Amino acid sequence: MDMKKKIALFIILGLSVVLTALAATESEIKDAVSSYRKYMEISVPKLAVPTVIELAVPNNGLERYDFLVFDKTIKSFEPSLLLIDGGMPLFNISITDVNINSLIPNPQNIVDNNENSYAELPIFDDKIGSASIKIESETSIEASSLFFLLDNNVALPKTISIKTGSDLKTVLATTDFLSQTVHFPKTIASKWIIDITYGQPLRITELRLGAMSDQIKTSKLRFLAQPDHDYGVYLDPDRRVNIVTGERANLNDNTDVLKVGTGPLGENLAYVIADTDGDNVPDIIDNCVAISNTDQIDINNNGRGDVCDDFDKDGVINSLDNCPDLPNYNQKDTDGDKIGDICDNEEGRITEKYKWLPWVGMGFAALVVIGLFVITARSMKKKPDLPPQN
Repeated sequence: MDMKKKIALFIILGLSVVLTALAATESEIKDAVSSYRKYMEISVPKLAVPTVIELAVPNNGLERYDFLVFDKTIKSFEPSLLLIDGGMPLFNISITDVNINSLIPNPQNIVDNNENSYAELPIFDDKIGSASIKIESETSIEASSLFFLLDNNVALPKTISIKTGSDLKTVLATTDFLSQTVHFPKTIASKWIIDITYGQPLRITELRLGAMSDQIKTSKLRFLAQPDHDYGVYLDPDRRVNIVTGERANLNDNTDVLKVGTGPLGENLAYVIADTDGDNVPDIIDNCVAISNTDQIDINNNGRGDVCDDFDKDGVINSLDNCPDLPNYNQKDTDGDKIGDICDNEEGRITEKYKWLPWVGMGFAALVVIGLFVITARSMKKKPDLPPQN
């Protein structure tokens, strides 16, 4: 092969690698961006050198304080820093598993403003989970809403009720969970009792009482902007998103920070609600988040879809169990017909293994019938005629 052909081949291979890398990057961008519900443009003025930009971000109506700065010019995600002044008042929090009357460990994880930590509420047997979250504050908390944030691939609880004060006044009667934000009449109290029920194991990452605009005084987002680049910011994802970005500049340094404005906050047209198993039922209301079950059948009404349940208590969920009604821990299936031996009678296994046996049996039966017919016909011919009777 001459040099020109080698160079041409090298260029073609190089372009293939570049295009493949670009496609992967576009896929990552699409996956990340589709998690965010809101979007707004950033008004960056003409810059001569890289400059730290600071913009005010809205406090009201956001469930998750997670922001994604996107460089539209080079199509990349930029490292950023969120600065918050103010926040929820200090309080004590505890979570009790009502079914077993035991405290859930690490309750502070749901009020630490860190969505990577969580409190985990388990499920035992066929019982519907039941927990009571108690919040007590030295000062009164004024609230009319509750932000209830969950870990990825976790469904909302089934029901919620809220009581306040030493007299346990009902603020919200037991109602179904329909979204991660729960609204109720404005209430001022230093003691809050939040009772929930749930059908699947539950991981709560954050719980926030009150309108965030009332609790948080200001919030600002900083990032390092490059000259002649355009930027936008995605806000309020419905799930935790882990984005890989480059090295972050010292965004805590308050010198040479340029404050800029933003465009109006709008809906992110690329947003796609989380649906882990692809069954067209959003995770937050899916009674079996990890396994597709469009029908959502829950025959025993325990809050878990039957495909996620384990009726026979053998440690294998129904959708994977080759005999869902009888315990068979080893899942033994001698004839490989996907029916566990304990549910598959021995005679059936033999005929399934030797599929020619039924045909042999039917052939033998047919021969017997034909033989009997022939014998009967011959005997009829040999039978002597009886003399006529007078």
